[in-house]
Amino acid sequence: MPKFILLTRHTAADVDLPPMTEWDPADAAKHMERLIAINNALAENGELVEALALVSPELAKVVRAGTPSAPVVTDGPFPEAKEMLAGYQMIDVESEERALEIAAMVSSAPGPGGVPIGQPIEVRQVMGIVGEDL
Repeated sequence: MPKFILLTRHTAADVDLPPMTEWDPADAAKHMERLIAINNALAENGELVEALALVSPELAKVVRAGTPSAPVVTDGPFPEAKEMLAGYQMIDVESEERALEIAAMVSSAPGPGGVPIGQPIEVRQVMGIVGEDL
């Protein structure tokens, strides 16, 4: 079965919403409850490999090769487009169609006022690592 990664991005240009940390706590709880329910259902039927949320970009670091003993580490990233990777789900499904169906469920999670936010979910098939039998 092919594996896919579903990347959840918070992009101001795609979804005109503030970060979830600024939502009414009840709305944020409903959003998370829906995502947890989706993940639980996927885990029960053996399709979920892993699902994780990520901290905000202000807490991230960017590493670039410097000298062999001293990489260059900076704070960030601080994207100008105000886009951030909020989290991901790794799924193991029968087909790309099923991966797209799951992405649509994730995209329909409720936002403020219970309205589905229609957040863009990037769906990418996992290629594996050259030389490994995955």
